[in-house]
Amino acid sequence: MGYETEPSERTHVLKRLRTSPARRGLSAQPGLRQVMAQFATGVTVLTAGGEDAHGMTANAFSSVSLEPPMVLCCVSKAARMHAAIVTAGSFGVNILSADQQELSKYFADWRRPDGIAQFEAVGYTAGGKTGSPLLKGALAWLECELAQVIEGGDHSIFLGRVVETSRGEGEHALVFYGGGYHQIDGRARAA
Repeated sequence: MGYETEPSERTHVLKRLRTSPARRGLSAQPGLRQVMAQFATGVTVLTAGGEDAHGMTANAFSSVSLEPPMVLCCVSKAARMHAAIVTAGSFGVNILSADQQELSKYFADWRRPDGIAQFEAVGYTAGGKTGSPLLKGALAWLECELAQVIEGGDHSIFLGRVVETSRGEGEHALVFYGGGYHQIDGRARAA
């Protein structure tokens, strides 16, 4: 919660949190989806190289630490990307620019080709440190060595140690909010 509370107050707060979705008539899953749709996120494509090369659109990505440099991404245990990251022992993060909405949709579509062929249709270079495919035109790229896998319900949280970063030319980020795509101008300033 981000703040300290007395044990009796903490129990009261936790009880309120547990019962809130039910009082609103929402089941836990749709309620969570509706609430999380109100949180704007950047859009990335996670990639893994090697024999099981694969890519996947993801917005469950975050920085964790500057020293040492670490990030995390969350991937469903049922997704092909899960096995690809575990097998490779590394992953790439492609932070998409505003004009890469179609690329985001492509890597969310299960009908695309398997393996490295899925990248040949969109243009990429192999990362120098991990071999993860790095997509052309992205705003920025990270290459990460898999440091830890943490259980997270039906997902795994992949903690990655950043071994290489680079930045592209673009200034507009692709953002997902309220069930749709939006763009953010990198020159925008807080009000």
